Amino acid sequence: MTTFYRQPVHVARGEGVWLWDRDGRRYLDCYNNVPHVGHCHPRVVEAIASQAATLNTHTRYVHDLILDYGEALTAKFAAELESMVMVCSGSEANDVALRMAQAMTGKTGIIGTDNTYHGNTAAVSQLNASKVPVGGYLPHVRRVAAPDNLMPVGGDRATQAKAFAEGVARAVAELEASGHGVSALIVCPYFANEGFPTLERGFLDPAIEIVRRAGGLVIADEVQPGFGRIGSHWWGHQRLGFAPDIVTLGKPMGNGHPVAAVVTRHEILTRFQEAFKYFNTFGGNPVSAAAAMAVLQVIEDEALVENARDTGAYALGLLEELAARHDVIADVRGAGLFLGAELWRDGKPATALCAALVDEMRDRGVLLHSVGRHSNTVKLRPPCVFGRDNADMLAEVMDAALGAVA
Repeated sequence: MTTFYRQPVHVARGEGVWLWDRDGRRYLDCYNNVPHVGHCHPRVVEAIASQAATLNTHTRYVHDLILDYGEALTAKFAAELESMVMVCSGSEANDVALRMAQAMTGKTGIIGTDNTYHGNTAAVSQLNASKVPVGGYLPHVRRVAAPDNLMPVGGDRATQAKAFAEGVARAVAELEASGHGVSALIVCPYFANEGFPTLERGFLDPAIEIVRRAGGLVIADEVQPGFGRIGSHWWGHQRLGFAPDIVTLGKPMGNGHPVAAVVTRHEILTRFQEAFKYFNTFGGNPVSAAAAMAVLQVIEDEALVENARDTGAYALGLLEELAARHDVIADVRGAGLFLGAELWRDGKPATALCAALVDEMRDRGVLLHSVGRHSNTVKLRPPCVFGRDNADMLAEVMDAALGAVA
């Protein structure tokens, strides 16, 4: 397995925003979005333990929890996104979403960006940027240039939305000419793995219009920005102002328990079931549903969306202060508790410097990582119980670490 850091952290336990290693050293976790409501949140732990002691089986038997959770979850979406199927991982969710689009449209062509990640199944791995699939990308897949702050598509941020849409239009034309047609455009609405560039509301509208005119659907992969992490909205697609046909969910949904889902319109889910007769042994089991329900309730009861907004804005201000002191920080950006800083040196992406900073921060007790096309952007994505005192510690340690490595 690939591990983080030059010297991997051998974790032993976690609580809230903290992790402890085998030697008892404490680390501030500024990276893990899976424990969305904090490591080992007692309400989630209790929900899992209590349900495991009562009943756990697959969904060929009816149980109330999956229905109650489905109603609670879909209430967070626009009214037409009323149907849900539960799975175990974001990879599975995106795989199912692609098949939903194929079933609904009768076409096979898929469009994604050229610097993305959507999971590990055979289908979605065709979209991933980090490794070229064995034998190359399949002919029904097209990858368009991803948006970027410092190297925008088309060379100008002011016209980047138009340039991105032109790339999508070319992909549509190629897929139609090859006979595949367009089943879906799939994007993370926060463009998380692309380096979360700063995009205006409506950025995707021209591209979406082109896809829908060709008969394709739009899939929003909310595995990273979803459940209120971005502070301003529950979902990334709400922030960008578009209405997806299918939404995929994962990582933070069960606070570490392996649970994920696809949310869509009833007609799409029906067409999918008719075409594929899908069943998932563990997806939506009572324990998973209990964990997911507890997470939803904690987000609401502890006002974690509001905390992401307020603490995130405070932390972003601290990063801007760091940028004023360290000229290697070329750009600071983000929303809610998903933010970071892009490093450049001598007019080029500072990939090696970013890697050194990540390791230096780890050695000083703060965990984070890098992202982006050149892995030169520091990625901060802590549990959503992260507070202002934690942000102060992050900034203080990063200031010292930059001084040490830059």
